[in-house]
Amino acid sequence: MRHPPRSVLLAVAGTVALVAGALLPVVTAQGAVPACTVEYSVTGQWDAGFQGAVKITNNAATLSSWTLTFDFANGQKVTQGWSAKWSQSGTTVTAANESWNGSLGTGASVSAGFIASASKTNAVPTTFKLNGTTCNADAAPTPTPTTPPTTDPPDTGDEPPALHVSGNKLVDADGNTRRLLGVNRSGGEFMCVQGRGIWDGPVDDAAVKAIADWNVDTVRIPLNEECWLGLSNINSAYGGANYVNAVKDLVTRVEAHGMTPIVELHWNYGQYTGNSAGCSDVHASCQKPMPDMQYTPSFWTSVANTFKNDQAVVFDLFNEPYPDRATSTTTQAWQCWRDGGTCPGIGYEVAGMQDLVDSIRATGARNVILAGGLAYSNDLSQWLTYKPTDPTGNLAAAYHVYNFNTCANESCWNSTLAPVAAQVPLVAGEIGENTCSHGFVDQVMKWFDDRGLSYLGWTWNTWDCSTGPSLISGYDGTPTAYGAGLRDHLRALDG
Repeated sequence: MRHPPRSVLLAVAGTVALVAGALLPVVTAQGAVPACTVEYSVTGQWDAGFQGAVKITNNAATLSSWTLTFDFANGQKVTQGWSAKWSQSGTTVTAANESWNGSLGTGASVSAGFIASASKTNAVPTTFKLNGTTCNADAAPTPTPTTPPTTDPPDTGDEPPALHVSGNKLVDADGNTRRLLGVNRSGGEFMCVQGRGIWDGPVDDAAVKAIADWNVDTVRIPLNEECWLGLSNINSAYGGANYVNAVKDLVTRVEAHGMTPIVELHWNYGQYTGNSAGCSDVHASCQKPMPDMQYTPSFWTSVANTFKNDQAVVFDLFNEPYPDRATSTTTQAWQCWRDGGTCPGIGYEVAGMQDLVDSIRATGARNVILAGGLAYSNDLSQWLTYKPTDPTGNLAAAYHVYNFNTCANESCWNSTLAPVAAQVPLVAGEIGENTCSHGFVDQVMKWFDDRGLSYLGWTWNTWDCSTGPSLISGYDGTPTAYGAGLRDHLRALDG
């Protein structure tokens, strides 16, 4: 998406980043069944904070709304939260239901998560109240820790394939054709540069498993080059090694569930204030028309060195190029796209797609590379003419389509996409619609299915579907009406 919406999170100074770390024990109360039970867990911890989760079970009469309260004993401060409206006053933390998860029947459970700052001492809260009723009331006074979970995601036994290009197909090591069918997991492109964390919502094993449960086989992960490179304008808690390790950890979790990870450059450095500018900021705080020569080749060199020994990882060069909005001629736009340099209407030196392919291949990486066309990757009309040279032959075309795009009908797909798909693999890295329904993506998926092509829905985030196509209303995989179309379709493909 050109301007992904921002998830509205609790804004508190001193937000901390989630990075890979040891998981602490899940603490549950023991005893007879009380009116409600709360399981509290610390799912990740680092020097200045931690990620926590609560699972609330209602054992009494059905609730139409709920509010959970508990107290911290060591000065912990909630800074972000999801699947509930989180707030804190003094030591007391409150989590109130969202509009979509307020009903809690007898025996039903709901889960929510948060990120908090903390010192070295991080005692588990001892008392939880649901709508004023004390939960775990019949439990022993001291919570009993269960066996700590492992820091590594479980091995599902279904590893994603090492991929390469054969003609116009993506194939595995045995030559079997593979399609990339799945979702985008937004957050890594904007949270860090906004000083709010690294991911938008949970990316632990349960959250990744929820994605896989939709019969997803591919997850696209948008990134920010300034955060990856740890530039000085980025809070060090969210940049450099912390950011890279968080991305590596998510890639590992995606692969542990048998899914192909696509790592993609979404936001980059370079000041652009021309036609369709997303912002006037020189930093990577919005979508720019093209990659920049100052940092993007270094970004891809580093990413390629990180993942070059894992050919299951796919590289997507640049989210949505739009040099056509900056220049007056299509020829100049396509030349800028491939060759970079000084491009009309763009004030910074541009890194062309050829520059980025060269940077990746110079590391020895043979991973499949995706390259999107003009008009926010919606125009592939001259992609074959300006196709970058790849010495490994592992280059594929990327395409994005939404109901509000220019090329958003079968006539355009037949005339501009079909010729590309006849020569190279074609991956629709983003499909979606802003109608809160799925009539349009149903048409897209049918056209791509009929030709054995790949597609991924935007996006696995709990945003308002009317402001940005959001597949889910909860990170447990609860779909929006729009998301239900993609989920049901992917599940039906097994049959």
